[in-house]
Amino acid sequence: MIYQHQEMADGRWQKFSLVEQMANIGAEVGRAINWAKKDHAYSLLAAERALELLDLTLDDHKNKGRFKEIARVREAVVDFFWYQNEYSSSGQLWNSYFYPFNWAARANR
Repeated sequence: MIYQHQEMADGRWQKFSLVEQMANIGAEVGRAINWAKKDHAYSLLAAERALELLDLTLDDHKNKGRFKEIARVREAVVDFFWYQNEYSSSGQLWNSYFYPFNWAARANR
């Protein structure tokens, strides 16, 4: 498989804590939301990168206790960007969800 985040797929991603992983995923989701207002194609590329990082997070064995939540986030991201938004997500909701991960990741530096 060809990854947009090849260096992450090669094992670097597993070195991050779950908080750091979720903060990085949130950054990609935020980019996708911001690009949606300007360029739909760029928005989808950022959303694809977020999905790639979510998949790497799901594959990380240290996260097995949070598998259900991570899988649900992935499902909701796909619904928001590619389907009918049945979960009624919004850009503000996604920013609110990922903000604490970003804050915690920075606090742990």
